[in-house]
Amino acid sequence: MKTTQESRTSHPGGWTRRNFLKAGAATAFTAASWDRVLGANERVGVGVIGFGLMGRIHTRSLLAQSDAQVVAVAETFRPRLEAAAQLAGGNVAQCADFRRLLENKAVDAVVVATPDHWHALMTMMACAAGKDVYVEKPLTLFVREGRWMVDAARRHKRVVQIGTQQRSAPHYQRARELVRGSAIGEIVSVQVNFFRNVSPGFGRPPDQEVPVDLDWNLWLGPAPYRSYNPNRGLYHFRWFWDYSGGQMTNLGQHSLDIVHWITNVAGPNAVTSAGGRFFLKDNGEVPDVQDAILEYPGFQVVCQYRECAAGATDPNRSGVQFFGTKGSLMLGRDGFELVPDKKEKPVNIVARIMGGHPVGGPQPEPANVEPQFWTEPLKDTSANRTNQPLLHVRNFLDCVKSRKEPVSDLESSHGTVTACHLANISLRTGRKLRWDAQREEIIGDPEAARMLERPYRAPWDAELRAVRGI
Repeated sequence: MKTTQESRTSHPGGWTRRNFLKAGAATAFTAASWDRVLGANERVGVGVIGFGLMGRIHTRSLLAQSDAQVVAVAETFRPRLEAAAQLAGGNVAQCADFRRLLENKAVDAVVVATPDHWHALMTMMACAAGKDVYVEKPLTLFVREGRWMVDAARRHKRVVQIGTQQRSAPHYQRARELVRGSAIGEIVSVQVNFFRNVSPGFGRPPDQEVPVDLDWNLWLGPAPYRSYNPNRGLYHFRWFWDYSGGQMTNLGQHSLDIVHWITNVAGPNAVTSAGGRFFLKDNGEVPDVQDAILEYPGFQVVCQYRECAAGATDPNRSGVQFFGTKGSLMLGRDGFELVPDKKEKPVNIVARIMGGHPVGGPQPEPANVEPQFWTEPLKDTSANRTNQPLLHVRNFLDCVKSRKEPVSDLESSHGTVTACHLANISLRTGRKLRWDAQREEIIGDPEAARMLERPYRAPWDAELRAVRGI
């Protein structure tokens, strides 16, 4: 499929949308006819930028789609570039510089599966190049990037899907309808946990010569220049503020995305977070312990992340638990369970504490023999976590063709990751932050407000100005 600003496609035989519609006067074809012809006969040409853990998953998902074709791959690490090309079938354009991929006329859409610090700029540059975008989470490295991305996508009329694939899973959609339908009553609070133990950490290797197969300068891109260190490179970039926000943005965007998506909130009113890198013995920077409280209108969310303590082997620790006035709903990638609260007389609940109260205290009253509950129990084990990336890619391709908004839209995803960034800013400043979600401003804290934006390193600062039109 050929992509231009005027038209999404041209026919392999040389037809364009314009001359097709001209011919329509004689053949009674319409614009809708053109879309049906192309939908039946053409595949979306996709370029994959970045071939790490998620890049490989998305490549496999794309190869499983009959109406998509991976036509180009881009990577700064040559062995991964070659591996990506091999997985895609060999007959693809191999680009050591992603800008060559964006120039490729066979590319209609791109997957951005790079380290976090590249997500925003690559997405904006792809939009400016007339490509639709599937961009991995976390969406941004700092708050202001999100609004810039929204503006770029709207200006160039691009479809942008965020890699929060849970929104495409049927059991998540069912859970959303249950919570929105008051199956657990009014939402009181939400609990998010992720505990694991990677002690003693990843070591303190010295700075080294750049591997011959790695374009380190391009890998760094808009981030500050640093000497090469193995722990700053492939995969381990996640432990450094220059490129990531730690688990608060990595897993936090997944979890808080479900909270925002279900409750339809724009953002928190206030955020408090504490923690640090206390226990892992390595050169990483982001927290190995972090707790955050996010205050939303009518409810609050507590997030807990541990990299140095796994705790009990409870699968619930990696999910999202909604607590309501009628019961709770535990939701994860393997399914969900709604557990109702027992309906009892309040006096009976307090009367039985510690074996009962002495004279003058609350005393039990007669109760129903059969237990009663505020709502009905429900369990869904239908989930297939390995199928969720496939469903999400499918939604993206459908929206590329229909021009509809994808299930993980850019605007709401910007709001979600903003909450994650605010937690990190609170942690790093040591202060509670108050947030105006409509104006996207921190209230009454100029120092914290300056952390909403970071400078880009040259020459990428010029690229940013160009895609923003400033």
